Amino acid sequence: MSIFSMLLGLLGCNTNKRPAKSSSKIPFYELHTVSLTGDTIRFEQFRGKKVLLVNTASKCGFTPQYAELEELHKNFGDKLQIIGFPANNFMNQEPGSSEDIADFCERNYGVSFLMSDKVSVKGEDMHPVYQWLTEKDLNGWNTKSPTWNFQKYLVDENGELEAVFAPSVKPLDKKIVSQL
Repeated sequence: MSIFSMLLGLLGCNTNKRPAKSSSKIPFYELHTVSLTGDTIRFEQFRGKKVLLVNTASKCGFTPQYAELEELHKNFGDKLQIIGFPANNFMNQEPGSSEDIADFCERNYGVSFLMSDKVSVKGEDMHPVYQWLTEKDLNGWNTKSPTWNFQKYLVDENGELEAVFAPSVKPLDKKIVSQL
């Protein structure tokens, strides 16, 4: 990836939307992850809701987005499920344990939306959810991996990847809210 394309992604110039007539090859609802508390989060429970998946980090310039994610959760929780995926893939900005991350999120931002256990969102050890989000052969159209912390992926009520938002697109931005 060139420095130019990385900067465009960070600046929010790259919001990708699902092309008409594309559909996932592997059902989103077959996926699952483990929460910060060790419980299994099965995505089949989100049928009929939109799902916003966000790779997060505690020591990033975008970390204050936790507050807007929490507000989005409170305002749209009846039709939107947010899942944060703590990841240490960018400049060691999420070095803590699951317990550290849970404490940080609660203490600093009152996070009440679902949080996955710490995962990898790129590279050879990429979590299966992020494989689905970033491989066209699985999701039907997208190949865009996270460019930094707080990249957002929106899945529609039918389990189709609907849009990808750059890290700089804030959770309450009209680009996101208008799709809820």
